[in-house]
Amino acid sequence: MKTESDRSRLALIAALVLVSVNLRPMLTGLGPVLDSIRDSLSLSGAVIGMLITLPVLCFGAFAPFVPRLLRFTSPERLVLIALGVLILGIGLRSLFGTTGLFLGTFVGGASISVIMVILPSIIKQQFPVQAGMMMGLYSTALCVGAAIAAGAAVPLESVLGGWRWSLAFWLFPVAAAMVVWVGHIPPAHRRAAGKHAQLPKLRGNKLAWQVTLLMGFQSSITYCVFGWLAVILIDRGLPPLTAGFVLSLTLAVQLISSPAAPWLATRGKDQRFTLLCLLGFTFTGLMMTFYAPISWVWVAGATMGLGLGGVFSIALALLVLRSPNAQVAAALSGMAQGVGYIIAATAPLLMGLLHEYTGSWDAVAVLFVVLVLISAYFALGAGRARYIEVEEK
Repeated sequence: MKTESDRSRLALIAALVLVSVNLRPMLTGLGPVLDSIRDSLSLSGAVIGMLITLPVLCFGAFAPFVPRLLRFTSPERLVLIALGVLILGIGLRSLFGTTGLFLGTFVGGASISVIMVILPSIIKQQFPVQAGMMMGLYSTALCVGAAIAAGAAVPLESVLGGWRWSLAFWLFPVAAAMVVWVGHIPPAHRRAAGKHAQLPKLRGNKLAWQVTLLMGFQSSITYCVFGWLAVILIDRGLPPLTAGFVLSLTLAVQLISSPAAPWLATRGKDQRFTLLCLLGFTFTGLMMTFYAPISWVWVAGATMGLGLGGVFSIALALLVLRSPNAQVAAALSGMAQGVGYIIAATAPLLMGLLHEYTGSWDAVAVLFVVLVLISAYFALGAGRARYIEVEEK
């Protein structure tokens, strides 16, 4: 028979999953309807690239400051506030033209940044023994939300009468997550106790930088795929609906590698071999996307998705696997997602510029090769089984 404590932990796990599912639709629901947005608002390729880059840039710009907010409120309450701001962002970008599109994307990106920094700390605090497994579940939930949004974007556009309503639809699951999360807000005395917690400074720590740069460069690949895969496939001759389904498949197969990769990676002495194998899958899928016959696009999407999901899941798990406690996890999460996503934000913009000025996808393929090689280099350092050492004050 389950005890009250067991039921409480299961409820918290369910709430964490529901919140996590809502952190990707704002990004992946955009790509399949980009052509409609571009035609409707008369946007250039460079402006579209800026739109794709903006939320990732927000992740990087706001993440370093998020741990400081824990001086004023609890992590759980901070997540609740950020979910409310996310609803505001989705509404703004859906209903108010070009200005609202960019302003809403900025507001939504900032709110998602807060949640992504805080959740690893909550997981490390609440599930210290199962932290790696829980981070795998977290990354799997991200993939679920991403895949559903990518596959549903074009059908929602058709059924609801336009791209604006396709984007606005994701207000409702965020509101549901808020309702569920309210039950996990801690009492006031716990919030007061956490106000003066001292977070470690990691900028001089080599291992922290290796984890950070792995996060940044592998995320660069992921966000380029989120924003541009459908456009690449449409250019190669696929209908927009089919291109959206390929992107959805790429995200859906991550449901296999996201939970499996951290489990496999923690079975050996460290995570280096698993990371390199998964980066190999990513590279193979990317090159097939550009150069294999178009009939192979489904195989390319599935292969790429297995690699991307696994690498991202392990990179997230490293935030807790390399942290001896919740304070270090919060600091590392802020640093890795701050610096890392600033790096990641430049790649979709650079990708758009390369394609616009060269008129082909060959330069973009070279960019992907470089990003995979750099990710592999930092995986060799971040993948070693060590804890980040911090000075005790």
